[in-house]
Amino acid sequence: MKQVVQNYKSGELAVLDVPVPGCKPGGVLVRTAYSLISTGTELMKVSEAGMSMLGKARSRPDQVAKVMQSVATNGVPATYRKVMGKLDSYTPLGYSLCGVVEQVGTGIDDVKVGDLVACAGNEHALHAELNWVPQNLYARVPDGLAPQHAAFGTVGSIAMQGVRRGEPQLGDVALVIGLGLIGQLVVQLLAAAGVRVVGVDPDSVRCELAERLGAAACGDPASAAVEAAVAELTGGHGVDQVYLAAGGGSNQPVELAARLCRDRGRVVDIGKCRLDLPWNAYYEKELDVRFSRSYGPGRYDPEYELEGRDYPIGYVRWTERRNLACFLDLLARGSVDVEPLVSHIADFDDAVETYQRLKDGDLKAVAVLFRYPEHTGKAEAPAVAVPAVRRSGNASTQARSAKTPVRLAFVGAGNYATSMLLPHLVQRDGVTLSTVVTTTALSAANAQRKFGFAEATTDLDAVLGDKSIDAVFVVTRHSSHAELTRRALLAGKTVFVEKPLALTEDELAGVLAAVEESGNDRLQVGFNRRFAPLLQEARKRFGARTGPASLRYLVNAGRLQHGSWYLQQGTEGSRFAGEGGHFIDTASWLLEADPVSVYAVATSGNEDLQVVLRYPDGSTATISYVTSGAPSFPKETLDLVADGKVLRLDDFVRASVYSRKRWVSSRLPKARDKGQSAELAAFIKAVRTGGPMPVPLESLVATTSATLAVQAGLVGGAPVTLARAR
Repeated sequence: MKQVVQNYKSGELAVLDVPVPGCKPGGVLVRTAYSLISTGTELMKVSEAGMSMLGKARSRPDQVAKVMQSVATNGVPATYRKVMGKLDSYTPLGYSLCGVVEQVGTGIDDVKVGDLVACAGNEHALHAELNWVPQNLYARVPDGLAPQHAAFGTVGSIAMQGVRRGEPQLGDVALVIGLGLIGQLVVQLLAAAGVRVVGVDPDSVRCELAERLGAAACGDPASAAVEAAVAELTGGHGVDQVYLAAGGGSNQPVELAARLCRDRGRVVDIGKCRLDLPWNAYYEKELDVRFSRSYGPGRYDPEYELEGRDYPIGYVRWTERRNLACFLDLLARGSVDVEPLVSHIADFDDAVETYQRLKDGDLKAVAVLFRYPEHTGKAEAPAVAVPAVRRSGNASTQARSAKTPVRLAFVGAGNYATSMLLPHLVQRDGVTLSTVVTTTALSAANAQRKFGFAEATTDLDAVLGDKSIDAVFVVTRHSSHAELTRRALLAGKTVFVEKPLALTEDELAGVLAAVEESGNDRLQVGFNRRFAPLLQEARKRFGARTGPASLRYLVNAGRLQHGSWYLQQGTEGSRFAGEGGHFIDTASWLLEADPVSVYAVATSGNEDLQVVLRYPDGSTATISYVTSGAPSFPKETLDLVADGKVLRLDDFVRASVYSRKRWVSSRLPKARDKGQSAELAAFIKAVRTGGPMPVPLESLVATTSATLAVQAGLVGGAPVTLARAR
């Protein structure tokens, strides 16, 4: 299928051939009929992409702060790869469309194949021929409403949420500053609610359009006509609400709002304009400044948007989806008219030219639609729920010819895969990146372009059934690791799964059942720290020990950003369940044994954890996993004490061993190397030679069991004894 994309680094716009997205449970696959260009938000993004690197940094100081924090945590080289990888990737455009349901995922019963739906979301309602849309981000189009009008659903919801935040009442007078697409819709919604509206915009054509659509008067912000109209309509008191729907760097809109708003009136920011509030003016009138967040309640909440968890109507009357459905209803009943807003309809194949004309100013438009080719066939996307391929007998571990490349497939191509794994593999001789599989089309296309995969697809079954593929990398979200690993093992593949292997005991049992059924134990979990060259050297310098050891591992994990999928504990498990295996594996490797018991305690709210592991020879390891520490402090520090010796690791940039002769590593290594490259080299060698896997399966299982036991220990308040792996 085709999709409009942009490279944020170069500014390049393209219509790209990408795989069809998979139809996942909890949503529908929609074939687009019309999609709407947001001439404000999207053109701002397009313009930013054309800036220099310095210009991009100035326009996004929030992202610069994140980069600096990443430098402090991960070092310059790793941060540079991560940032350049994100910048030099195709990103999607679009967030408002109308289309036909082509496939229905499991759990969906409110629409059927062939229904016309309006869709929202900058990750789901893209300028693409096909989109997978979760349940709370689509609404059925009422009978008789034209699809090109229903494509306005998302921007209509944005305008509607802004109006709701203003709490207008019958007879109120409102001022709308900025009469672009959102402003024109706000004017109509206010007029439909019995509010008299004055509009402000420097463009006389837009002012005339707003008056035709219901505004009492409109004019240039610098003209006396606007103030005169407000004075006449309000008896000199000022407007009840001001809606800021303007963009740009001028502070004129907020100053005008203060001048024309009545005492204790409301100012609602809908657009993205400068907000240097003149303190005296806002204080003297005690103005109520409010922000309107996108389409309504539910926005940016992954449980609502991705998992379909609705808010009870008794507590939250208007959500994203209810706003979308309400706006469609107003369109169908003629209370709002978007036809006069349509300045241009372009064929989807002409998308790049259309954006360029808008950017250059050749195309003056309030709203522009893309029209997609009619399609009567069925989508190529496979069903998600399919029987697993099961094989019996021993998996082949025959050695390969040194000249025969190892063919790899990646399931998932997110940030970790593209910044920490694929850059090492693409440079390695004797490795062929065969296929990348993702559920979203664009991430697969980006990985194919950047790393040279021979094929990009959303069809996992085809990859598992491809006998030419030697190994499968599972680099998806945590909740899918165990099932994907199980299926790949049953298909006879050697598997590299990024941590964690499993989030529950049942998931772990399922993986082991697949090993037993297939005879295939060719499995590696991405516990990379034991392969770190600095830690390897420190362990060698420490030497053998004769007595029990004490190990302390401080992990200054830091707080997660709002919206991180790590916070979705209901589906993705706890944060420690997701990454705690890293630290348990490192401790077990240093102590050369698997733990026999786990004791865990936590501070209030389970934000900071203390995990104590006991080992067969009496050794102990204490892992302090904390989120309340200073971001400037190193992320990982480790001390190992035994036999009159101490090993010290400082965040993989320096290591020391104190014994009869002190050894200290270089203070400034070239990069903070946490072992990914060496781990991948060991894995590829095992695949090529048919030799043992880098880490025994028993150790992987023991580490996973210990990680899972932490939660049980927190609940029970007592040590948890671990049964030895058999």
